[in-house]
Amino acid sequence: MDATASPAARTVRGACPHDCPDTCALVVTVQGGRAVRVQGAADHPPTGGVLCTKVSRYAERTHHPDRLLHPMKRVGRKGEGRFARISWDEALDTVAARLKAIAARDAQAVVPYSYAGTMGLLQGESMAARFFHRLGASRLERTICASAGGEALAATYGGKIGMHLRFFAQSKLILIWGSHSIASNLHFWTLAQQAKRAGAKLWCIDPRRTETADKCHRHLALRPGTDGALALALVHELIAHGWIDRDYVDRHVDGFDKLAERARPWPAERAAAVCGVPADDIRELARDYGTTQPAAIRLNYGMQRVAGGGNAVRLVALLPCLVGAWRHAAGGLLLSSSGWAAPFRDDAALQRPELLTGRRPRTVNMSTIGDALLHPGGGAFGPRIDALVVYNSNPVAVAPESRKVVAGFAREDLFTVVLEQFPTDTADHADIVLPATTQLEHLDVHTSYGHTDVLINEPAIAPLGEAKPNTQIFRELAARMGFTEPCFADDDEALLRQALKGIDLDALRARGWASLPLPDAPFADGGFRTPSGKAVVDAPGLGVPDFVPNHECVQTAPALAARYPLAMISPPARHFLNSTFVNVASLRAIEGEPLLEIHPDDAAPRGIASGAVVRVFNDRGTHRCRAEVTTRARPGVVVGLGIWWRKLGLDGTNVNELTSQRLTDLGRAPTFYDCLVEVAVDTAAAA
Repeated sequence: MDATASPAARTVRGACPHDCPDTCALVVTVQGGRAVRVQGAADHPPTGGVLCTKVSRYAERTHHPDRLLHPMKRVGRKGEGRFARISWDEALDTVAARLKAIAARDAQAVVPYSYAGTMGLLQGESMAARFFHRLGASRLERTICASAGGEALAATYGGKIGMHLRFFAQSKLILIWGSHSIASNLHFWTLAQQAKRAGAKLWCIDPRRTETADKCHRHLALRPGTDGALALALVHELIAHGWIDRDYVDRHVDGFDKLAERARPWPAERAAAVCGVPADDIRELARDYGTTQPAAIRLNYGMQRVAGGGNAVRLVALLPCLVGAWRHAAGGLLLSSSGWAAPFRDDAALQRPELLTGRRPRTVNMSTIGDALLHPGGGAFGPRIDALVVYNSNPVAVAPESRKVVAGFAREDLFTVVLEQFPTDTADHADIVLPATTQLEHLDVHTSYGHTDVLINEPAIAPLGEAKPNTQIFRELAARMGFTEPCFADDDEALLRQALKGIDLDALRARGWASLPLPDAPFADGGFRTPSGKAVVDAPGLGVPDFVPNHECVQTAPALAARYPLAMISPPARHFLNSTFVNVASLRAIEGEPLLEIHPDDAAPRGIASGAVVRVFNDRGTHRCRAEVTTRARPGVVVGLGIWWRKLGLDGTNVNELTSQRLTDLGRAPTFYDCLVEVAVDTAAAA
């Protein structure tokens, strides 16, 4: 063989790890120890050989010149991002010594902070959970994305369950509610387009006129946080016109009469005034939904990030029960399908809660981490937080009311460890940075919240530099802490065998994916996972769902609304996934820079033109960025496309400088899209 010839390429099966319902099956091409291409697996039906623009650049992300490849210790002030390289021994010894000293006083002073930087069962909460259970650290309430909607589904259906993704292609009516599907759910969008070509009508319900809305037949641009009012009006119209499937309701819905009474005072005109849309449009939507079968709803999480988000999801989740949409495989609702995988996962085997040995550590809500880090300790709060271990998350960028988050992370007396792949805003505040592998460099297994398959992720390349998987980092840290329980010796292959139940692991690894054995139309004859087997209206401890107005709106806070008359929502930019991919040069080049979309009717009286630098402000802070005057924003609403790293903003901030730590009605989740602001031309920049 010619010594100068390129080494042969090989392919490896993988899975997209990111917080997205599509959970794509990947095929990674490796040549010379380097990942040269990442493609969607053509033989995996939900993926169909197609990847989003973001993940198609995953090789670029993995081999990025800014990868963190060695342990580091801070040598500058917190937030400066000045570090010196150290060895793994020094890093782990330092972390173990500090955590031991803090735990000797009260282990609850140590807080883990993680979310869905990877959705993998291994690199997420397996060895990490074991470590923190054994330590007795505070527990983290992981609420930042989906807990309001998740609790709402559990209250209504008995779990996070819904219709199967593939059947949307056969629907005759699809309501895309609170979802920019082209950007955040590409493979669903492909199926919705198939349905559209076959004659289905598509409605988009979203405050912003997204690219998804552009391609639907109808767009209902309601005010943020008014989805519950719209849902009640739809119930009212369905009842008034006799569009209720009484047989299905009588047999499979518990408490319909109470829902009917709740909806009675909500005619289309009242909801129109609250939602800011024409009453005739609400009536048209109700008529379409009440007279078309099979009808499907693709609900997404944006609409539950407001004060009444949980109640709104409960109301929307009842709609397919009222019209008997669940009788059809292509009818019903999908918000999350993750509950279908629950019987096939063994989270207890992975996380080992018995390591708590009867201790009941306090719980810290990740959505209020700013207040928690600034709390002096004492009373019901418990000990002051003295150590924070961050992995799979970037809280300095993504947590609400970031002025407080930054102040908390800047505490010199807070010992902060960050497991990371890149120099994020959070990593800049670390005392010790530990380099973590990317998805192409470690073993993992994934379930999904958008379809019902299990996927394997085999390591395609060796870890770059000195990077290590999360599992290995916590395994080695446990040894430094003197944790001798046998479970800390489990390698990743052992964890993989513990992760799943009822799944042929050899077949999974051979094929790359496996479908869960589930019926096509899961609730055609009822059988919800509630105690009664019926969809529930009057849930124990919650009552009958109702419209709950925003924390910040004219109705609940008129004085605040007078000072800050514009509602701000902050959905992810199309080519970012929360704060992930922001540093990938080719994707950032597409997005350009942080922007605030503002409607011409709101821009004109403020003297704002496209391209102008503006100040977006409220009592919590100020964020400077460029304005884009566009009808994608509805009047009275501005759109701060996120989530940019703070360090890339004009003044080192992002939109979360303005969001609050107030929580939702259910699930103790953040209210990112329940945020009043004012906008003004930045006169200093204009000068």
